[in-house]
Amino acid sequence: MNEDKLNMSMRKFLKQVGVTSQQQIERAVRDSGRTGGTVAVKVVLSSEDIGLNHVVDGEIELD
Repeated sequence: MNEDKLNMSMRKFLKQVGVTSQQQIERAVRDSGRTGGTVAVKVVLSSEDIGLNHVVDGEIELD
């Protein structure tokens, strides 16, 4: 396994995930009409190929 290639590929994937996730959250918040409080969020990262199932729960503050 080439560690440098793995690292670069993961960074590229995570950048795409971060950018697209932010866009989707912003769109959903706008569409919901919410203007304050917090929104509960959950991210599920999975890969059947390597038996990965990772869940991250959190909150996003709107005001």
